[in-house]
Amino acid sequence: MILILRDPATREQIEQMSEPYLGTRIKLAVDVEREIIAGGGELHYDCEQILLEDGSRQANVWGADWYPDLKEVGFESLINIRPRQQNRSMEVQDPALREKIETIVCRLLEIN
Repeated sequence: MILILRDPATREQIEQMSEPYLGTRIKLAVDVEREIIAGGGELHYDCEQILLEDGSRQANVWGADWYPDLKEVGFESLINIRPRQQNRSMEVQDPALREKIETIVCRLLEIN
């Protein structure tokens, strides 16, 4: 199940989104302009498509993973390969962009 989060997630939403990976991680697409995420499903691409349908611009959407048990963000995804945006790797290269992604993900997914 892919959900769009504009507000902090509930435990139930975290469980739903992490179901494809048995609770170990959540595939995400993060809109760094709108500061929202789509999470769940098996591919970052699927999450990205949900955000694009919701009005996000592709240039603002980046792939990431959330590891609920570790409370850590991963920055590697095929959707991040963007030579036109100076990102030639699956991993987000720009430290400022990584920080923004991490801030958004933690705000919406980190349950205390």
